[in-house]
Formats: sequence, C-alpha cells, structure tokens
Amino acid sequence: MIIGVPKEIKDNEARVGVTPAGVKALVEAGHDVLVETQAGALSGFPDEDYQNAGAEIVGDAGYAWGKAEMVVKVKEPIEQEYVYFREGLTLFTYLHLAPLPALTEKLLEKKVIGVAYETVRDKRGMLPLLMPMSEVAGRMSVQVGASYLEKEKGGRGILLGGVPGVPPAHVTVLGGGIVGTNAARIALGMGAKVTLIDMNMNRLRELDDIFNGRLYTLASNSYNIAHATREADLVIGGVLIPGATAPKLVTAGMVKQMKPGAVIVDVAIDQGGCVETARPTSHSNPSYVVDGVVHYCVTNMPGAVPHTSTLALTNSTFPYVLRLANLGAREALRQDAGLAEGLNTWMGKLTYRGVAESQGREWTAAADVIG
Repeated sequence: MIIGVPKEIKDNEARVGVTPAGVKALVEAGHDVLVETQAGALSGFPDEDYQNAGAEIVGDAGYAWGKAEMVVKVKEPIEQEYVYFREGLTLFTYLHLAPLPALTEKLLEKKVIGVAYETVRDKRGMLPLLMPMSEVAGRMSVQVGASYLEKEKGGRGILLGGVPGVPPAHVTVLGGGIVGTNAARIALGMGAKVTLIDMNMNRLRELDDIFNGRLYTLASNSYNIAHATREADLVIGGVLIPGATAPKLVTAGMVKQMKPGAVIVDVAIDQGGCVETARPTSHSNPSYVVDGVVHYCVTNMPGAVPHTSTLALTNSTFPYVLRLANLGAREALRQDAGLAEGLNTWMGKLTYRGVAESQGREWTAAADVIG
C-alpha cells in the first residue's frame, strides 16, 4: 500500500501522523511511504530521518494525498484540504465530525473511507487513540489555566497554589475521565483546591480513593455545577460523549455569575464544548472574554507540545496504521470490531450514530457496509 503523511496545516499544528520509526516498520512490511517535506520538523523529526527510514520525501501536499491509498494525519482536514478527497481514499486521523457538518458532507460526497482516532475502541471498550491526547490536554489545561489567571492575560491575578497565609485558587473540573483525572492530578500537585464533578458515583468513589480524599467530589447536576463554577477561579471542561456533541453543562447564565477574571479552559471544544459560551479558538488567537470571564478554547491544545504529543499519539495509533496497511481497510475493519468502531464514513454512507444524531442525518451501521 502507498501511505501518505502530509504536513498539518491547521493553525500552529506541529504534530505529525507517523514518525520515522513508523516509516521504517511500514517499509519493512513492504509498503511505500510518502512524507511531505517538513511534515515532522516541528515535532523534532527532520526530513533526513524519514529518508533514512525509507520514506520518499515529496515537495507538496497534493502529491502526498494524490498518490496515497491511505492518508495518515493528526487533525481533521480543514477546508483547503477538501480538494484532495477522492473516492476510496482511506483517511485515518482525528475527525471530530459531530460539530463539523461541512467536513462530514464533503467526506460523504467524495466517498472517503474516514476512520476516526477518537471513536476506535479496544477490547476493554476504552478509547485507546483518544487517551494519549486527553492525557496531554488534561495536564496542559491546568498549566494554561494558571497562566491565564495572571493579570497580564486578563485573569484575577491569582497564584494557583497560593502562599502561606494566602489561600490557593479554587479549580472546578467537569468530568472524571482521562482529561479530568489528569487535570485534577496537576492542579492538586500545584497546590490548588480542586472540586471534580461527574455523574458516575462509582467513578467519584474511585477518584476519592486515588487522591486519598484530597479531591472534593460532587454529583453532577445543574445546582452543583452552578455553585461550583460560581466559586471557581478556574473551570476545566473535560466532558466526553464519544463521537457526539458534548453536552452544554455550563450555561451562559452560570458564566455570568462567575468571578470577574475567572478562567474557563474548555478541553471538550473539539466536540463542540461543554460551556455554552465556548467557541473554537486557535493557538494564534487562543482566548476571548465573555462577561468578564476569560475563555481558552483551542481545538488542538496538544499541538503546543508537538514532540511529546506526537510520540504519545503514534505509540497508540501505529499498530492500527500497520494493520490497515497490511490488510486494507475493509479486511482490517472486519477483523477488528474495535477498529470498526472508528469508521465514521464509508463510500458515501455515514456510519457513526453519534455524528448522525448530532447532525440530524441518516446513518448505516459499520457492519452493514464492510460485510
């Protein structure tokens, strides 16, 4: 198979879909790999490393997309890349289609086989390709939030951990999954007072044990969310419904009641965000203010630490890349039910229920299209 690895062109996105180590393994398995020049440079992987691993370095994205049978990326394609879509092309990347009807429509129109990292499941029912970036984003959210609490960035002028005689900042984390757990760990490590809200009582019990009672836990309901956000200096949104639009747990009215200079970091923004006042931002223009509250809603947060993020991501994605290359999309999906959960579009048919429900579209089960 011919595998294309284009350079990411989303704003300040520096990650890359395949490392030189992955190229070497693909070449040894008999595949050809086309890597767009400088695709891995900002992640610490120069063209020379890819050449030494056996890749062909190509000068433009059109060639990498046009000759490839499968394209491996990191982020969902943006509008400039839609021109490269064609029937039968396998696209393996984060897609986050629920809030992106235009991308969904184009993938269906061009009959692209779209396999989304964020909905692939393993044998335990977990999301192995979403997990590493959720770990990075969860840890980054506190780092970013602490920075935006500084006065020069519009925040309240609060040090997250406080100092002797001065109380620490209050951090409210929405969601007890991978993002929320990692955010809580870093916030506690920095000395903040942390409240975590989740609807799963068993998960709250687990987190209470994991953090030895240092973490305040609350059952998720509108009353508790309103109270916790009103008291918070930093709110981190880490709510996930796999493949579907995130629920708006924090309303505009709740934001209006927050402290002036408080900060919201909505990590769920890839799936539409869990804060009603949240809208996607970029690393070039990362924040804005609503009712005196600073909002940070960058859709590719891990792109700010591309070396760490690329290695963490490709450690998990590469076995699937190799399986798709060795078997072809149809057979790989047929043999691996967890990988088939990642199928979002197949030759003009939408195959993921969460996306269909978010966009009001008809859908077809993956098993019905792959045979």
